[in-house]
Amino acid sequence: MINISTIKDKWHARGFDCNLWTDPPQQVWENFSHATDELFMLLEGKIELEIAGKIKYPTIGEEVLIPAQAIHSVRNKGKSGSRWLYGYKQ
Repeated sequence: MINISTIKDKWHARGFDCNLWTDPPQQVWENFSHATDELFMLLEGKIELEIAGKIKYPTIGEEVLIPAQAIHSVRNKGKSGSRWLYGYKQ
């Protein structure tokens, strides 16, 4: 079981904030970029993550770094909702 408080403390120590996001089934977020690095961690569901044209299917609890300015998309590929943590470099 993933302890969100522990992850939040670790991310804060590395200079990132930490937020929880929930999406309904089949939600798609296309072609975003941010001015700072972003951390992502899947908590529940099945996600397709595309970063700079490369497709990744993160596992539950896997941390993914999305570099600043990288065009990225998140696609909920499961039949149920998804939840993940995300945080931006402060």
